[in-house]
Amino acid sequence: MSGCIFLIGMNKTRPESGCLICSEDLVYLEEKAQMECAICNETKWADAQCQSGHFICDQCHSNNPDDWIEQQCCKSTATDPVQLAIELMRHPCVAMHGPEHHFLVPAVLVTAWYNLKNDFETKKQKLVEARKRAQTVVGGACGFHGACGAAIGVGIFTSIVLDANPLSVEGYRLANKATAEALARIAERGGPRCCKRNVFIALEYASGFSEEHLGQPMPVQKISCEFYPGNRECLKRKCDYYGKS
Repeated sequence: MSGCIFLIGMNKTRPESGCLICSEDLVYLEEKAQMECAICNETKWADAQCQSGHFICDQCHSNNPDDWIEQQCCKSTATDPVQLAIELMRHPCVAMHGPEHHFLVPAVLVTAWYNLKNDFETKKQKLVEARKRAQTVVGGACGFHGACGAAIGVGIFTSIVLDANPLSVEGYRLANKATAEALARIAERGGPRCCKRNVFIALEYASGFSEEHLGQPMPVQKISCEFYPGNRECLKRKCDYYGKS
């Protein structure tokens, strides 16, 4: 499994050495000790921590973003896709901008959908399919193809939960409607690109779409963006999510 070399949420590069959280130097312990990982919160054996006391387990050090998203969604019990997306985007492997958001959107929607139905085994199978489909959406599709991957992610989610395919009738209609209307909302906000903003737009739209067209209420929390300091192109007060609480 390859390590990450992406930008993290607060406009820093992943440090080549030192702590992933604060970049402080590591301090190696004389004896191994059990510590709680500062990222996944699991207690594991540690042989080092940073000068500020952060311990990060080997798995969190080596995760790539799609691995992280799939792993966390498989074990999550969240029913609010926005809440789950924010938690996932805080991980250092998830860039400020990047194609991992193309998987993140259908992943959190699939997770919330099947958690609401208490169908956790089907959720795991559908997450694998969502990842496979999302990885065909290239980076930069928003600007180069005129089709943001976050909006396509809503269509992927819809297709998956309806078991739609190219020969479906109603599933075909709804999957394309979901993508088209999510994309229209993203287009209305204009550029430049912000993957975090587009994720929020897509998930807010998907929440209403799920209740209206799929018969499954999926309420989402009010969104206040915490990632804007890492975005040099942030629209600031022109963005609906900037500075809100």
